[in-house]
Amino acid sequence: MHFGIIRERKNPPDRRVVLSPQACQKVLETHAEAQITVEPSSIRVFTDQEYVAAGLEVASKMEECDVLLGVKEVPIEHLIPNKKYFFFSHTIKKQSYNRKLLQAILEKNIELYDHEVITNQNGIRLVAFGRYAGIVGAYNGFRAYGLKSELFQLPEATALADKAALINQLSSLKLPNIKVLLTGKGRVGNGSKEMLDGMGLKEVGVEAFLNDTFDEAVYCQIDVDDYNLRKDGSEGSMQDFFEHQDAYKSNFFRFARVTDFYIAGHFYASGAPYLFTREDAKRADFKIKVVADISCDVDGPVASTLRSSTIAEPVYGYHAQSESEVDYKDPNAIAVMAVDNLPAEIPRDASKGFGFTFVESVIPAFFNNDADGVLERARMTQNGKLTDRYSYLQDYVDGKE
Repeated sequence: MHFGIIRERKNPPDRRVVLSPQACQKVLETHAEAQITVEPSSIRVFTDQEYVAAGLEVASKMEECDVLLGVKEVPIEHLIPNKKYFFFSHTIKKQSYNRKLLQAILEKNIELYDHEVITNQNGIRLVAFGRYAGIVGAYNGFRAYGLKSELFQLPEATALADKAALINQLSSLKLPNIKVLLTGKGRVGNGSKEMLDGMGLKEVGVEAFLNDTFDEAVYCQIDVDDYNLRKDGSEGSMQDFFEHQDAYKSNFFRFARVTDFYIAGHFYASGAPYLFTREDAKRADFKIKVVADISCDVDGPVASTLRSSTIAEPVYGYHAQSESEVDYKDPNAIAVMAVDNLPAEIPRDASKGFGFTFVESVIPAFFNNDADGVLERARMTQNGKLTDRYSYLQDYVDGKE
């Protein structure tokens, strides 16, 4: 099996890669039948020379490979017909901006495997950048807090080498006795928690966070059962919430009354209650002044997220009374950090972590006849058609949705 590491061509450039030089070595050591060729790239976080030094072939001959591995969408004009491709296609939710991409993939008889739907038998994702989104999102959130409050200035994450460098910057901060709220206990939320713990921020429980005052900055990490209640007043549970989201209402506002800086690292499912609405944000007792919305569901459960922001311009302001975007330094504005490609800001760490799980969870499927169904579940297209699992996209492909 001949794997090709393709050059990322989408703009703005993304420096991440599926397999680092060390990950490639691991594949070759473990699977004698494997062959890897790396397409030359001047932007990849690992240089061509690093791959050469690791004993890899670097050459412009992706047409000779069987399976092509990338991170972001491949521009249509660079798709090679009749190949197997792995990348984030951003089509599984019928994103209108990538309809032509999926149409081209079908026309070119490409077998597409989307990283987002690589799962185990229980539907749990096997490869993801979520942890790194949480890591960078927490850092960028503190950077936004410093800019909004004018208390300190942090360098951009892209100017720093790795997670350790980010934590080093955060550890030097002298914070007032603010309360920081973190939602989510999955990959993203726990990635942010790594940063909060790494910088030495004190963690407190829900009741203390809601009711006590402190002489130092503190944070509280909460999950869905902390900010949702059953509408009928009966006792709920996390399992019940996931099965009957429409039976719940938000109880988040009790946190909004006491929170200065909110990090949104939760997963939001369609139909679940919003955390805070535009009307909530207008209330006089709504205290949140900075939001780091890592989840970045636009015009959704976090009302201040009007749009995603960019690495170049990560912060904008939300004016609650007018429900409009303003300068984040406006005294009446909530500063919003809502970058939607955060892992790209620490590409070396993110690529190493992603590659490790890809080697462990996906590569073996090519050599064991896909014994666990990993490839079958992630295969979106085959023989110029959508596979059965993804046939729900047919109307989208046909332009009817």
